[in-house]
Amino acid sequence: MIEYIIVCPLVFFAGFVDAIAGGGGLISIPAFMISGVPVHLAIGTNKLSSSMGTTIATYRYAKNGYIKLKLAACSAVCALMGSSIGAAIALKINDFYFKVLMLAILPITAFYVLRKRNFEESEDIKTLSNAKTYLICMLIAFLVGMYDGFYGPGAGTFLLLLLTGVAHLGLNLSTGTTKAINLSSNVAALITFMINGKVILILGLVAGLFNIAGNYIGAGYFTKKGARIVRPIIMTVLAIFFVKVLFDILPAQLF
Repeated sequence: MIEYIIVCPLVFFAGFVDAIAGGGGLISIPAFMISGVPVHLAIGTNKLSSSMGTTIATYRYAKNGYIKLKLAACSAVCALMGSSIGAAIALKINDFYFKVLMLAILPITAFYVLRKRNFEESEDIKTLSNAKTYLICMLIAFLVGMYDGFYGPGAGTFLLLLLTGVAHLGLNLSTGTTKAINLSSNVAALITFMINGKVILILGLVAGLFNIAGNYIGAGYFTKKGARIVRPIIMTVLAIFFVKVLFDILPAQLF
């Protein structure tokens, strides 16, 4: 029962955050681990609950016209390809060096978010040609997918920032596309974890209901508030991510 008391409220909050700006795993995975679930089971069980919640968020964004099916599908395929390559690299390279790099990247990302006066400006930026839009979105999905396979935390947040800032997609379309890509990668990872027996089914399903509620409310809140809620949520995710990476590195430095 203690597991459920700890996990469910935090997974609800993770779903709310993830629906708006990505990065929900930075909250939900530690929640499973704090409750006493071993790390691999925590990751696998989190994939079950987050897949359930992301499905609802993706549906809500699609219903509101925030997803172009062909663009999202092409990007999702590239993300899955990148994820496979990233996972293969992860087996050969110590992620310590990557975490050190993230300590430099995260403050730069936060500075970019603060300087970007209004995310809705991306709606008015000169749009790229259809071919360039597809090419850039697919490249972004591939690179972030590679990151997701190699390390993972905050992948949805990076996707959202790159799709708005580099591909010049509007905030709504960027958010919807991010959810569609996340859903495909979550389901693919979930299948792998389930095959290897790394999912606590009952806990994952119950937590999934709370994640669904968080994603549903978060997606609805984004639809109403738009850019006003995105910046503070992204800054919160980046701050949590920075602290997590710092604490991951410190033990290695001390011992």
